[in-house]
Amino acid sequence: MGNITIAPIGYVKSTRVEAVDDDWDQETSYIELDSHYESDALSGLSEFSHIEVIFFFNKVDKSNINVGSRHPRNNSEWPKVGIFAQRGKNRPNRLGVTICRVVGVDKNKIYVQGLDAIDNTPVIDIKPVMAEFLPRGTVAQPEWSKEIMSGYWGESTDQ
Repeated sequence: MGNITIAPIGYVKSTRVEAVDDDWDQETSYIELDSHYESDALSGLSEFSHIEVIFFFNKVDKSNINVGSRHPRNNSEWPKVGIFAQRGKNRPNRLGVTICRVVGVDKNKIYVQGLDAIDNTPVIDIKPVMAEFLPRGTVAQPEWSKEIMSGYWGESTDQ
């Protein structure tokens, strides 16, 4: 297997500087594209209500990477499940993915709500959310995952 080289397209600018798990909707953030992208790279994006952001957990120490199973948030009250059955940041490739609301687009910046990435997080890619790419059918998830997510976004659940 060969190596993959990926360069950030930009960086998150956020009021949150530490990776604390809950109340993400309370943060103000935007994504600023790298200067080598053309001025029209975000053209048309403001017509979408949401974007999907792929980012790199650059603050996760490689020695903390999990390739097996663990209790989510290290809480023994929740079942021990494989790293690919949870959304924790200590993943093998340290990639995060979030759908967030587009608040506005201004030149090389996308202002968003609900981006669970801290200040200066490298952004790998941005895609507009289209209804046709959302899950078809009912989404099923275990009860423990609903408990984890109960305060994740904070008071607001409008995503």
